[in-house]
Amino acid sequence: MPPRPVEPAESLLTKRLGSYTHEYTERDLSLYALGLGCGVDDLKYVYECHADFAALPTFGVIPAHPVAMFAPLEHYIPNYDRGKALHGEQYIELLEGLPTAATVVTTAQVLDVQDKGKGAVVVLRTTTVDTHTGKQLALNEFTTFVLGSGRFEGVKQPLPRAAAAVAANAPPDQPPDVVREVATHKDQAALYRLSGDYNPLHIDPGVSSRVGYPQPILHGLATMGISVRQLLAVYGGDQPDSIANIKVRFAKHVFPGETLLVEMWAVSPSKVVFQTRVKERDAVAISNAAVEFRPGRMRQPAHEAAGSLSKL
Repeated sequence: MPPRPVEPAESLLTKRLGSYTHEYTERDLSLYALGLGCGVDDLKYVYECHADFAALPTFGVIPAHPVAMFAPLEHYIPNYDRGKALHGEQYIELLEGLPTAATVVTTAQVLDVQDKGKGAVVVLRTTTVDTHTGKQLALNEFTTFVLGSGRFEGVKQPLPRAAAAVAANAPPDQPPDVVREVATHKDQAALYRLSGDYNPLHIDPGVSSRVGYPQPILHGLATMGISVRQLLAVYGGDQPDSIANIKVRFAKHVFPGETLLVEMWAVSPSKVVFQTRVKERDAVAISNAAVEFRPGRMRQPAHEAAGSLSKL
């Protein structure tokens, strides 16, 4: 008989997973923006005295990231190995504009656990609340694929998810409306990790070589942040509160120093589908991705011709 988990996966949906308190300041916002490649041309994200100083919308994942480790999956999934867990997708819903400094509390809930034969798929939602105002700031959904953890009974009735969180986001069969070219730098992962993701895969050559990479790779969430930064500039008027939600799928790795091509298709008055390609290897790093803007907040790019390349 196949191995059985200690407890039914279904019971994970009602399990209390605890909470995580995170305090951040203007310094953390600046450091995060620098980790995405912002600099002196992006003062509103790196200089706390700028009149419009603001948090980049993808910063909403930072207070939530530690909570993704709270679920005791080893008690519910056979042969569970955290070292074989791959970050497959990320969904971020921004409920409020992110404050430039705050103390927040994030709680977590498992939405789904499924057996995919060669592994398990786990979807975990986090909710981040501002302790001063009591307002919910962001929802995150982490989709993780755990290799080698199949052959068990998954959840029969997953908890509901927003339509944007499960959208396919297939690019239209036509050239992109806008393409932006962004050069990452060789030290980018070393800098991005200081925002809280200390996985040695992104800094230690010994670790990366043991899992089959010739060098440390860039964080998938960094590639997401770099990509969304381009959409914000092109379609959001560089106004962080214009974005309502973000959905990405992590398809391939990126090596620090490679060049990203962020390809964008405006598919409605409020939604842009995109994918991010590694120029040097012609490999899609982020696929099936989209940004939805708040009603009336998405702008048409007046300064970029369809299919043009722009370097930031």
